[in-house]
Amino acid sequence: MADKISYIARKFIEEDVPFAIAKVIATNGSAPRKRDAVLLMNFEGKTWGTVGGGLLEAETEKRCLEQLQTKEKIRTYEFMLDEKRSGEGALEMACGGDATIQIEYIDPRNPGSFVEDFKGSSQAFIFGGGHVALALDPVLRHVDFETTIIDDREEYSNSERFPDAKATIVCENFDHCFDDIETDEDSFLIIVTRGHKGDLQVLRQALKKPHAYLGMIGSRRKNALLYEQLLDEGVTWEELNTVYSPIGLDIKSETPEEIAISIVAEIIRARAEHNEGAAATKHAESLSMLHE
Repeated sequence: MADKISYIARKFIEEDVPFAIAKVIATNGSAPRKRDAVLLMNFEGKTWGTVGGGLLEAETEKRCLEQLQTKEKIRTYEFMLDEKRSGEGALEMACGGDATIQIEYIDPRNPGSFVEDFKGSSQAFIFGGGHVALALDPVLRHVDFETTIIDDREEYSNSERFPDAKATIVCENFDHCFDDIETDEDSFLIIVTRGHKGDLQVLRQALKKPHAYLGMIGSRRKNALLYEQLLDEGVTWEELNTVYSPIGLDIKSETPEEIAISIVAEIIRARAEHNEGAAATKHAESLSMLHE
């Protein structure tokens, strides 16, 4: 989500549209969202992102609107998410924890260091930690992706093999590859396991998960066989047609390094199309209302 919000924020600055950014900067105990969750609001009260929903979200939106009116640069609020507690910042929520929210008013004519400070990273989940993943990981980070590696073999998914990955996860088998991760509509899912069985196990689950991009390595013949099995299981052609497979742009790549470059090139294009498509309508509506 941070990648999409970063895109919208940058567009607002380009178009001279002020806005407010709310960010979870600390949590204690049980809280609906963790640190760095963000919400963007414009003058019309339209929002992108979330800091947790419920009363916490409602109070945060209220404070954002107030700050958009006062143009106060930055304020921090502490909330107690416990119906049994009372006092300033207490909310009747069942979470039982605490959340600290920082709200910043952004003047597009003087955004300060906001653009660089708020630079969001896209999330890439790489299923399979073999040679292609090893070549792919650093290239993705060069174009502002955070990577998570998932494999069913510890020797192929560990911090020594992928020292700069955000996380390395060892799953029991690929039928459980989503047990320890959470994807959203801005996630990029890359299937490069060591064989047809693993690819099928991941793809079967990935099609049901929110994502911005889903790509799978393999030949057209192999993929056709996997698709036939999924069709027999009730998956539709419409769903399968969203999969980028064979993965990567056709640049006649052969080595793992060349394949990695072809995959990242395709992902860069998919990310740009995803961000533009998701933000364009809301942005146009906001500008129209703001300048009426």
